[in-house]
Amino acid sequence: MKSLKIYDGAMCCSTGVCGTDVDAELVEFANAVKLAAEKGVDVKRYNLAQEPSAFVENEQVKNLLAEKSSNALPFIFIDDELKLSEIYPTTAQLAKLLGIELSAKSSCCGETKDKSEDKESCCDDTEGCC
Repeated sequence: MKSLKIYDGAMCCSTGVCGTDVDAELVEFANAVKLAAEKGVDVKRYNLAQEPSAFVENEQVKNLLAEKSSNALPFIFIDDELKLSEIYPTTAQLAKLLGIELSAKSSCCGETKDKSEDKESCCDDTEGCC
């Protein structure tokens, strides 16, 4: 099983997707992380403001912070290997790093459709459809 560990900078909540001014990049990343977890990836996410001990207990993270400062966050680890820092990957980038598909599928009126498809392609007047 793949593991994904995310060490975020200080944010108001665990994903940063809160408040009135939500960063679209964080929304996409939160969705990608959710999709990865649904695919069986062991996901752990740490927020510097809420779980500072996780940053100190991991020697590699502690050394990275000493070397680069918290400006280099987030740190993205896959199978305990640092893969990215300073940016959140897109869904496609995270899928490539994990070596799995992370497409978002939805059920539309009994059919499975890619959510990126035109909403009209599966919607009708049926309640609960789309």
